[in-house]
Amino acid sequence: MAKAKTQFVCQNCGTVHSRWAGKCDGCGEWNTIVEEDPMGGIGSGPGKMPKKGRPVTLTSLSGEIEEAPRIPTGMGELDRATGGGFVRGSAVLIGGDPGIGKSTLLMQAAAALARRGHRIIYVSGEEAVAQVRLRAQRLGAADTDVLLAAETNVEDILATISEGKRPDLVIIDSIQTLWSDTADSAPGTVTQVRTGVQAMIRFAKQTGATMVLVGHVTKEGQIAGPRVVEHMVDAVLYFEGDRGHHYRILRTVKNRFGPTDEIGVFEMSDKGLREVANPSELFLGERNEKAPGAAVFAGMEGTRPVLVEVQALVAATSLGTPRRAVVGWDSSRLAMILAVLEAHCGVRLGQHDVYLNVAGGYRISEPAADMAIASALVSSLAGLALPADCVYFGEVSLSGAVRPVAHTAQRLKEAEKLGFSAAVLPAASPDLPKGSQGKWREVDSLPDLVARIAGSRLKAPTDQEDG
Repeated sequence: MAKAKTQFVCQNCGTVHSRWAGKCDGCGEWNTIVEEDPMGGIGSGPGKMPKKGRPVTLTSLSGEIEEAPRIPTGMGELDRATGGGFVRGSAVLIGGDPGIGKSTLLMQAAAALARRGHRIIYVSGEEAVAQVRLRAQRLGAADTDVLLAAETNVEDILATISEGKRPDLVIIDSIQTLWSDTADSAPGTVTQVRTGVQAMIRFAKQTGATMVLVGHVTKEGQIAGPRVVEHMVDAVLYFEGDRGHHYRILRTVKNRFGPTDEIGVFEMSDKGLREVANPSELFLGERNEKAPGAAVFAGMEGTRPVLVEVQALVAATSLGTPRRAVVGWDSSRLAMILAVLEAHCGVRLGQHDVYLNVAGGYRISEPAADMAIASALVSSLAGLALPADCVYFGEVSLSGAVRPVAHTAQRLKEAEKLGFSAAVLPAASPDLPKGSQGKWREVDSLPDLVARIAGSRLKAPTDQEDG
């Protein structure tokens, strides 16, 4: 009799090893390799013969296109992040840190949809029914017709949601707690997570019900489990936020039915999440307009313009190696801006500590913030406050040139709406609006901008400069 084969699978990245090792060759993590039975997956087993396939219907590329109907939740920020609402028959994966508010957001969305007459099923694998009811009472959702269950077995969940009328939305909280009889491994392992997600997605595609899956995240901020799970689902959303601040951001990183890089902004309160229609006012609420080292950056998140304050502090140091502390921005990008300032602008920061912070706990990812960062650094070093009614945006190259960025008109429109009358932006911006009420100054190189700040000549021009 042939000896049963076993395999060793990394629980962090899913790499399969022929034998156990302390360190995974795929991701480099330690003590993440677990022995699993390869014969315990779907479609396999001892002595099981391959099943003969059945032919499927082939069709042509031409023909009518059936638009996938959406289910709007009525929560504007959630609908914005999903591209207009949940698509029927789709699978959505939501990840976030523990306690950030994932279950709260989904409970509020489930209650809002139930009030609109949709059939919603909420399956909790981490909490008992009584605990979920307590949250629903706190959020004011206990009076809705949301159907609740506490179960972790995949087969039992599928049998439950298949009974009666087809559900419009099924929420599984969370995928790491699911386990299937067809997989001989512990819950939370790569095999169990992949098996459970595959079964839930198959149900969604066959019935047209929307499946929302909640996933845990690792210490690096990535959704735990095999990365193949993110490729299997139709949309991946990350619920982000700093526990020291009351706001939360729902960020779209993948969406087959809408734009990516969209965000929805919420504010956490004792009664749940409140939508923030204008996040710029949230990030600019406590500005000190007379303090040096502060610049307002006009950024873009997907299709939404967001204004946020960038704060810099440059202080002399007695250490041999100056400190570089960054919160809310890329530290490598800061090192590049410091090198450009020293090489092309004559700004010597080698004997100074540099601290950079994005106000409100917000995180900037686009390179258009280069000019705002450079302005804040020079302002702090010179001890000169920047104009309070001016915004900054533009990408800085290694040669010191300022490169144009996209969505100039939307950035300026958002700035004007919030009372900013001036802007410093790259020269020859492609979509610079004509006839705008605001005043802007175009710069083509970083040394020009530094000279204006150091000479206290950076003021809103009296006449609009069209370049």
